[in-house]
Amino acid sequence: MAENRREAALAAAAELIGRRGYAGVSMRDIAEAVGMLPGSLYYHFPSKEALFLEVHEAAVAAFHAALDRALEDVEAPWARLEAAAAAHLSELLALGRRVAIVSPDVGALSPEGAARVLAARESYDGRFRALFTALDPAPAGPPGLARLMLMGAMNWAPVWRREGGAAPEEIAAAFVRLLREGAT
Repeated sequence: MAENRREAALAAAAELIGRRGYAGVSMRDIAEAVGMLPGSLYYHFPSKEALFLEVHEAAVAAFHAALDRALEDVEAPWARLEAAAAAHLSELLALGRRVAIVSPDVGALSPEGAARVLAARESYDGRFRALFTALDPAPAGPPGLARLMLMGAMNWAPVWRREGGAAPEEIAAAFVRLLREGAT
């Protein structure tokens, strides 16, 4: 029973923080969303930041797992990038409003909490850096710029993609094709 309440609190925190941002949500808000007293929430989590970090790390772990699955049997470098992009988009779009969980404003966190979030971000970004390093031919332009463009475009997909629009795999294929062939 206690584990169910804990999981419900994690889900509520993800939803509320996704909608209002980290600073816009209190432990009282989260407790209220799951029908708990605020003090009961502190039984499971010593602080709002601890609760948030657990939600964040679970979301980042889901992105890593999606990449692992997507890249499992793919050998060709450009195909690997496309598979990774599709996996990233699928996870991102599945989060809905909770997308703010994976890329929060770290200024509201303690230095230790911010360091954990930034380390997780760097670890994930490193996987895409490795994918881009393997590309032959490499995309035109300064090293790293194509990766940043792809990540930026993908990370905005929850804003610009309409419900029922192109599937993540279609979007990823189009993005990677533009990187590989240019806009000709």
